[in-house]
Amino acid sequence: MGTVSVFHLIVSMSVPAMLSMMVQALYNVVDSFFVAKVSENALTAVSLAFPVQTLLIALAVGTSVGINSLVSRRLGERKQEEADSAATHGILLGVFNWIIFALIGLLFSETFFRSFTANEEIVTMGTQYMSIVCIVSIGVFVEINIEKTLQATGNMIYPMLSQLLGAVTNIILDPIFIFGLLGVPKMGVAGAAIATVIGQIFAMLFLIYIIAKKEHQVKISFQHFKIDFQIIRNIYSVGFPAIIMQAIGSVMVVGMNAILIGFTATAVALFGVYFKLQSFIFMPVFGLTQGVMPIIGYNFGARKRARLLSAVKIGSMIAVVIMALGTVLFWMVPDRLLSIFNASESMLAIGIPALRTISICFVPAALGIMFSTLFQAVGNGFKSLIISVLRQLVVLVPTAFFLSKLGLSSVWYAFPVAEIVSLAASILFFVQLYKKTLKTL
Repeated sequence: MGTVSVFHLIVSMSVPAMLSMMVQALYNVVDSFFVAKVSENALTAVSLAFPVQTLLIALAVGTSVGINSLVSRRLGERKQEEADSAATHGILLGVFNWIIFALIGLLFSETFFRSFTANEEIVTMGTQYMSIVCIVSIGVFVEINIEKTLQATGNMIYPMLSQLLGAVTNIILDPIFIFGLLGVPKMGVAGAAIATVIGQIFAMLFLIYIIAKKEHQVKISFQHFKIDFQIIRNIYSVGFPAIIMQAIGSVMVVGMNAILIGFTATAVALFGVYFKLQSFIFMPVFGLTQGVMPIIGYNFGARKRARLLSAVKIGSMIAVVIMALGTVLFWMVPDRLLSIFNASESMLAIGIPALRTISICFVPAALGIMFSTLFQAVGNGFKSLIISVLRQLVVLVPTAFFLSKLGLSSVWYAFPVAEIVSLAASILFFVQLYKKTLKTL
């Protein structure tokens, strides 16, 4: 990672992750596609559960980001034992985080849904979905930590295959469990949750096999293992801001749902549909960052400023192109995108202008994501945290609340406003980072 052409390195490391992320996006859409065929209440139930899933993913991804950053930096510094120890701690942290969410799913699922709606059908379906996804979440917590560890070494193929395995399994099982095909009982929304966790467990088992049987630049072993709280602190010095950054997304969705449900339940369902659709645009960019982050982290540890900045520049250009294409898609065929989810006439009426308005934020979001990747890769996750707080809490939700006084169509303008403000802050933080740290490399 310190010698090959930066562009070719980014392409070779990012393309597998981007492809797997696209499959993940497809699985998200297929999941909601089948749920929408059950009923609009089923789609609303899954949309209301989305913040809890976001919180779960926040803990999983945030921890793995910290592991990725630490492992790649230690490899760049030629500190093999510390890189191995960080990877081994990742497995332990994955199990611990699963226990936390298993308890949340077991104890608080019904209470969560009753705080939003008195509709018993939505409460029942939502409680089933949320409890299953949380209680059986060990697959996603362990799998993603192994995945990010391998990516930190430059190995993008096995992580791609694990994500493909999980997503394809989910896509195949969704209609079987939801509608009761091939002799399986019809389970509705609960079936969608079961398909999800089975896919996650398959992906986890695949990567455990790879770690146990294949050779890698890092070694995960519990022989003579001792917990090192300094390593855990180093992981979460980057990981905790990343967790908060992603968890803020959960708080944001809760806030937006509270605003939107004041208009109609259809608006909440639409907001859930938007997140599924935008994943097709954002997931490739997140896949790109999976390839870019270890390159930045390695060259930061190796004190190669030119290569680090080149990775940021090239990554930003690719991200902008992806997001620009996404903006064009959302402007040209919003009705066709919504029709994937059996959109009613009322959903189309509010959804078409909503998708066009929100998509204005895509291009500035591309740059913001790359700046956040840079901050995380060099071990300065706090800056990413500040940017995310600005984007999703300080600016977005209050702006949406005030714009809601003008009508539902005005609410969506909060998204481009929030992205532009956060991008301006990102640029200021980058200038500070360059002057204080990068300039001296």
